[in-house]
Amino acid sequence: MEVEKKVRRTLKLQEIIISHPGGGLPISRLESLARRYLGFAPQEAGSFLLRHPHVFHVFDHPVQRVLWARLTPRALHQLRLESEAISSSLPSAVHCLRRLLLLAAPSFRLRLEHIRLARTDLGFPEDFEHSLILAHPSLFRLLSPSGPDAEPRLKFVEAITDPDEPSPVAAVEIAREREYRARGADAEDARFGFPIQFPPGFKIGKYYRIAVWKWQRLPYWSPYEDISAYDLRSLEAQRRMEKRAVASIHEFLSLTVEKRTTLERIAHFRQAMGLPKKLKEFLLQHQGIFYISTRGNQGKLHTIFLREAYRKGELLEQNDVYLARKRLRELLLMSSKKANFDRMLTSLGRRGDGFPVSARAVNKRDFFEDGDVMRVGDDEDSGSDSAVETQFID
Repeated sequence: MEVEKKVRRTLKLQEIIISHPGGGLPISRLESLARRYLGFAPQEAGSFLLRHPHVFHVFDHPVQRVLWARLTPRALHQLRLESEAISSSLPSAVHCLRRLLLLAAPSFRLRLEHIRLARTDLGFPEDFEHSLILAHPSLFRLLSPSGPDAEPRLKFVEAITDPDEPSPVAAVEIAREREYRARGADAEDARFGFPIQFPPGFKIGKYYRIAVWKWQRLPYWSPYEDISAYDLRSLEAQRRMEKRAVASIHEFLSLTVEKRTTLERIAHFRQAMGLPKKLKEFLLQHQGIFYISTRGNQGKLHTIFLREAYRKGELLEQNDVYLARKRLRELLLMSSKKANFDRMLTSLGRRGDGFPVSARAVNKRDFFEDGDVMRVGDDEDSGSDSAVETQFID
């Protein structure tokens, strides 16, 4: 999870850098913005940039003669790949948003701001309010509060439903059907069960095993089912509601790009989905279904993983958005050795007046034996960090 902490910081700094004209700004300005809006310590942003030269390029401005920062071609290429992947998956995003709203039965309504906070995890575009909601008036309705005391930012998104429309099939039900087809009658007793994978070293006692066996066979209401007309006062109904809450969180994680999200983002939908108040304690009771990581932000950040979606730390069903984001993690984990050569070659490729010289002056193959290493001045879309300074704005 240490790399995820780096990813979160990288995304915040990238947003500041690309929001400036020309995609670059002085280090002093970046430090000031990072301290003011991101909570960075003094000089923390600059040192973070220097530790990850494959993502951030720190250079001496040819005119102002102060340190500037911008993204490397590899980082820009990664952002472009992610943007293209999100744009190409708009139909899937519409389907995902509709299922998310249907989880909030019976109102089928969620706060727009809460969806915006979970936008990255769900794979929605930045302008999802227009490209997903307003672009599909037959599926969604955007509601604004009325009255003199209404807050203008308090907007709701509501799914337009048809009484004859069948309820969606939850992801866990599809997994059960797949398991039943593979095993046949042997899976009949587990038709209400969840895939369970206990962590290594987890000791399962006799009585705990019996309790899990009984819980797996307990019927429950689907997370998409409207239960407002049911009597929920009995003990049996409370047990079914608990299992329904597990199914709701399971379905929410199944809708995310990487089958994981933070506990805080799940808490935003707690009331609409009928989840218990003490979410962390509730999830810890089902460690075979969910994995909770507390590494990050001094243990204050809780990341919830869907265990069945991962195998040996890798997502089983990978999509284009996930693969594009994976490239950013790879850039953060790459050794800075090659980037040091890139900076040296870039410096050799400039004269004292700050303008580039011919690319023939330097050949990377004099330093590397890799056949896939580019020459200075090659196309930036290939992902090379070379020739960064030669592309500086006028």
